[in-house]
Amino acid sequence: MNTLPLGLDRLNRMVSTTLARLTRAQGPAEEPTPVYALASPRYDQHLSIPVKETTADARAARDTEARGQFLARQERWDELIDEIREADQTRAVTPGGVPIGELLAFGARSDVVLAAEHALDEGTPSDESFITDAIKSLENMRRDMNDDPYMALVVALTHIDVAWAWHGNRPDSRLPKLHRTRFKTHFDRAIAIMAPFSGLELDSPLIATAQCALLAGEEDPEGRVSDDYEDLIDLDPHNHRHMRALGYHLLPRWFGSYDRLELEARRTAARTQDIWGAGAYAWVNFDAIAMDEIACACLDVEYFIEGLRDIIAARPEQEMINLLAAYCSITIRQNEGESSEADFNRYLIADCADWLIRDHLTEVHPLVWAHALDPFDNNARVSSVNRFAARGRRFALQAIGELFREEINKGGHVTFTIDGPRFDAA
Repeated sequence: MNTLPLGLDRLNRMVSTTLARLTRAQGPAEEPTPVYALASPRYDQHLSIPVKETTADARAARDTEARGQFLARQERWDELIDEIREADQTRAVTPGGVPIGELLAFGARSDVVLAAEHALDEGTPSDESFITDAIKSLENMRRDMNDDPYMALVVALTHIDVAWAWHGNRPDSRLPKLHRTRFKTHFDRAIAIMAPFSGLELDSPLIATAQCALLAGEEDPEGRVSDDYEDLIDLDPHNHRHMRALGYHLLPRWFGSYDRLELEARRTAARTQDIWGAGAYAWVNFDAIAMDEIACACLDVEYFIEGLRDIIAARPEQEMINLLAAYCSITIRQNEGESSEADFNRYLIADCADWLIRDHLTEVHPLVWAHALDPFDNNARVSSVNRFAARGRRFALQAIGELFREEINKGGHVTFTIDGPRFDAA
């Protein structure tokens, strides 16, 4: 692998704007400068647009994670597992579409996982007993609950997260022997725990998602990746995060090829046409083309843009508008200059920011814009949520201001209303 792999947390929560995860980090993050950095005027003096520092989705996600953490700390496992099961079976989600069961399960294991991440961030811990004892406690609870699939899920996800904590930000080739051993040990244990269960048989997107996350620890995942993700997407076709994870895992650096990426994007679009139109083609390619210039160069860009329009038709809420506008304004432009063919497609996609903002945007969600430079990796280290949000606000206003540069240069003011932007001349 050429890059740091992403686990279940990272693949399925890339666009969630939960404050709880933003404050996990212990050290400061470098603030990257957009490759198209503009010596722009103070656009905020010429723009009036509501800015939502937090959203109903972020609050719901934060509260749900806290609920899972609270029940685990109180050792009310029967109650917690029942809530995870109910949320999974009913496909309950936050206002922004993040699965409630996923958030509860993360809260349930968060104390163990965050302790492991913190210890390993400081270097190999001299005493692993806390992590080991905490996981043993979860394993014992799994046995006490007769290997309930959802309790097994929590334990397996804990092993996966601790495995990635051991892996850290190193490429595989630079991973110390001890870290490689611990990584494999935790993944092997997670695979063994989940082996008796099938997400498809249990009608469980959450278990199917975990099985996709386990591909990173399998000896030969290439033959399974398409089938496993097809099962997951069929179980939960309204959740675009699964499609994004599929596309990323189909890159050659992972388990696929460019031909397979294109094939699966089209197959997924055909299967979900009644929900997303052409949108699934865009979702499967969404992260892959932002990170890989060959994937971007091979893209059917007209079909991708049709998919963006169909996504907005299916999900017109402002959380989605901000996500797509930030993607087109910032994320897709991060690798400009590496390939002329890719740059042409990047330019056409970036141009979609114009109609997304002019025709659909009515408010700014700063955290979504801030994540667009990572791109959309909520595990990026953030030392200050306020500074992170301020960064997103600044980038959003800069991108919006550039679209209205001609009007602003005339000394006018742009006001965003529910009926669209209004220009008031000086």
